[in-house]
Amino acid sequence: MGKNLKQQRRGRGTNAFRKPPNYFKADVVYPSRKVAGKVTGEVMELIDDPGHSAPLMEVMYEDNSRVFFLAPEGIRIGERIQEGAEASLTLGSILPLANIPDGTPVYNVEALPGDGGKLARAAGNYATVVSHAQDSVSVLLPSKKVAEINPACRAQIGAVAGGGADAQPILRAGKSHYMHHAVNAPWPGNRGVKSNPVDHPFGGKQHHKGASSMTSRNAPPGAKVGHIAARRVGRKKRS
Repeated sequence: MGKNLKQQRRGRGTNAFRKPPNYFKADVVYPSRKVAGKVTGEVMELIDDPGHSAPLMEVMYEDNSRVFFLAPEGIRIGERIQEGAEASLTLGSILPLANIPDGTPVYNVEALPGDGGKLARAAGNYATVVSHAQDSVSVLLPSKKVAEINPACRAQIGAVAGGGADAQPILRAGKSHYMHHAVNAPWPGNRGVKSNPVDHPFGGKQHHKGASSMTSRNAPPGAKVGHIAARRVGRKKRS
């Protein structure tokens, strides 16, 4: 008798695939408050958080409130950042897209006003403000896609720190194990065709799936492998 699939075991939520709530140090979102002009904060500390690929910076504002943000490349302890529509274009400052000039690199961009930041958040990533319209701002995302975003959405000036961390070769499987374990990522990812028939729908010794890999969106966890709700499969016909 075989064992459950990996997606079935993870779905149970046991301790083998769970991290304690206090393991990750902070949620990185913009404050929900409304700033009339601008407020100033000082970078107190740079923090390595296992839950994020980039380092965090702890900022203390003038009212002694402390907030965590993604650290931009080149920021240092003791520097000051500003937040608000009248903030200056300094490294790490938070402004609405309507107040950021064209060609400025930004990161941690809000997709909707007030969502706390959703776009260009990975280490080394940044987006670029392309142009302004009356009711939207064109932003070039790291995927090279141009998104039309509400001018009231906020963004930080600069690029996310920590870029190039994955350029160093891993060399050892043990190092890869601890890297994935730190962020609670599933590893290793073995192919289904390398499994036994009782362990995976694609398992067996044929070294190929042996059946269609298209799967319904509503398939149960034991069968939800392959191309889930695929729009199309197969080779494209040459015109």
